[in-house]
Amino acid sequence: MTKLEAIIQPSRFEAVKEVLAELGVEGMTISDVRGHGRQKGHTEVYRGREYTVDLVPKIKIEMVLADNLVNAAVDAIVQSAGTGKIGDGKIFLSKVDEAIRIRNHERGVAAL
Repeated sequence: MTKLEAIIQPSRFEAVKEVLAELGVEGMTISDVRGHGRQKGHTEVYRGREYTVDLVPKIKIEMVLADNLVNAAVDAIVQSAGTGKIGDGKIFLSKVDEAIRIRNHERGVAAL
């Protein structure tokens, strides 16, 4: 099993959610997050005053997948979230040793 964490633009979330559902991804956790990478934010003008927005709003998607779905999920996220511009986001993958469904004690991929 692999944990996939994707940080994406909020405007691309619905497209990503749809392609993951088409792949058969059944569960995910979504968080509204803020941060910056290389772009270091941007400046905006509000009521005639300029200020710096250094923590940009993003969406964080977390899911644990069976290993046979990981490459397809990564490809789907890259295709649907990518615009080719700075700030598109990142995907992080890490191994998961065990998953346990609390309700009925199922373990491993069956618990997903």
